Amino acid sequence: MEKAFGDLVLYCEAFLTTYRTFISPEELIQKLQYRYERFCHFQDTFKQRVSKNTFFVLVRVVDELCLVELTDEILKLLMELVFRLVCKGELSLAHMLRKNILEKVDNKRMQSHCNSAMRPLAARGVAARPGTLHDFHSHEIAEQLTLLNAELFYKIEIPEVLLWAKEQNEEKSPNLTQFTEHFNNMSYWVQSIIMLQEKAQDRERLLLKFIKIMKHLRKLNNFNSYLDILSALDSAPIRRLEWQKQTSEGLAEYCTLIDSSSSFRAYRAALSEVEPPCIPYLGLILQDLTFVHLGNPDHNDGKVNFSKRWQQFNILDSMRRFQQA
Repeated sequence: MEKAFGDLVLYCEAFLTTYRTFISPEELIQKLQYRYERFCHFQDTFKQRVSKNTFFVLVRVVDELCLVELTDEILKLLMELVFRLVCKGELSLAHMLRKNILEKVDNKRMQSHCNSAMRPLAARGVAARPGTLHDFHSHEIAEQLTLLNAELFYKIEIPEVLLWAKEQNEEKSPNLTQFTEHFNNMSYWVQSIIMLQEKAQDRERLLLKFIKIMKHLRKLNNFNSYLDILSALDSAPIRRLEWQKQTSEGLAEYCTLIDSSSSFRAYRAALSEVEPPCIPYLGLILQDLTFVHLGNPDHNDGKVNFSKRWQQFNILDSMRRFQQA
């Protein structure tokens, strides 16, 4: 009995995480609203329970809407339902749904005011002052990079990641887009600040500094910034430069973590042993979701292929676990 209940809970979680791949939020809200109002008039205990459970699912769907999904049509649909609930005397349910809607509207308004794109680090003049890097301890820089990454990582809404693997639409995934741009800007900055040095010894000193920073990022479980810097140090422009044998060998050790052979086995093994808080490498999550999307049909015999959604849910659930820490 307990196992069956646990399976049902997991099924509901998987459905609520992945439903956007086969039905729009507006359509789902309409269907849930219809189901609730169909059963709420009955005195039968079972049907009353069905209506209440349906309403709570509706509240959950509204609560997990991305801000870009909060359209005027959905707002109108929900506020009309609030009005009908008040008229029927269901004040507690009306208050619950209205409170949820207003919080979403406030969040959307705040985001529109604070939606300033991050400029590349090099554009701020940081690359022109490489000496400032050596003024700080490596662990201090790693901590600040982690705080900055965490702020961006926790803003990403799970549906953004799912939709990106399917559509790659920046407007539907604004926080994910900002996070990805930061990754690219950071990688470009690391490459630039090394390449701008005229003396080989200065380039060597900077590269060793970044390796020390990576060491501390790994201790902080910040895999995203770790791989951000590593992708820059392992890039063709940096590799073409002449380095001391000891430096090259030291860098090679760190590169084993992102060895793409065996589907990034080393990185996956390291991630599986990590306890939150942790910032995972988002690029691999997007890659896994894309493979699942392209490698499996949306429907089987005219029915939703839930096996595909189950795979998507398992990928996204691991990311959600890290966000909740």
